[in-house]
Amino acid sequence: MNPPPFPDLETEADIVRLVDAFYARVNEDGLLRPIFNDVAQVDWAHHLPTMYDFWSSVLLGTSRYKGRPMAKHFPLPIKGEHFRRWLALFTASVDELFSGPKAADAKARAQSIGAMFEHRMNPNPLSLL
Repeated sequence: MNPPPFPDLETEADIVRLVDAFYARVNEDGLLRPIFNDVAQVDWAHHLPTMYDFWSSVLLGTSRYKGRPMAKHFPLPIKGEHFRRWLALFTASVDELFSGPKAADAKARAQSIGAMFEHRMNPNPLSLL
């Protein structure tokens, strides 16, 4: 008998669980931890509620997030490997806690967001766009 699948990502409490699990992974990661803690010097007490609002807006349509995240990321020394690790940790966090259409949407949106950030921060000089 198979265990029941994880619940889908559907509530504000789910957003908090996901964000907390993801940033716990970030804070344990040798590549991302220095960027967040040493370079950006993230104030976690302020950052986590902002990320709850961001992902609530993205996944639940709450429109609570009103920030402009790109400008805060431009000064950071982040490259393709950082974006790939960010996505891998986010995906692992989703997969550890949730399954279903909204969980799949969370992973797809994270991939899209990461790709957009990477493209804007590290444009390909050979690109015609």
